[in-house]
Amino acid sequence: MLEVIKVKTGNKFEDHGSYSRLVAVGDLIFVSNTAGRNPQTKAIPTDLAEQTNQVLDNIGAALAAVDACLEDVVAARVFVQFAEDVLPVMDAYGQRMRGINPTLTMTSPPLGSPEYKVEIEVTAWRGASRAPLREMQITL
Repeated sequence: MLEVIKVKTGNKFEDHGSYSRLVAVGDLIFVSNTAGRNPQTKAIPTDLAEQTNQVLDNIGAALAAVDACLEDVVAARVFVQFAEDVLPVMDAYGQRMRGINPTLTMTSPPLGSPEYKVEIEVTAWRGASRAPLREMQITL
């Protein structure tokens, strides 16, 4: 029988907005748009690379709760508050996700607060990191 797991972090917005940080439907995992607030200190780094890495740390922790990891990510959507920050965020994201290579949408819409310079939402498949891999190169 298919199992659905809904993970909450205790963040007040999860209750207010009636959403889960992560929902796993079998091995398919959806992680909500995630900001770079350090869960222990509650601080949000002002440095773009640090904030991007904190976002990915937060996503990694949510995935670990359901026995998955960043390497299981198959699709990512990166939201960058200010268009001029897209390349620096892409640099930090690219360094961290190199070799994982999920699909990527990176865009620059307004975010919930100016202190959020980057937010990331991912879809993962538990065990994708252990599956046989075949890469292809095509010409578009």
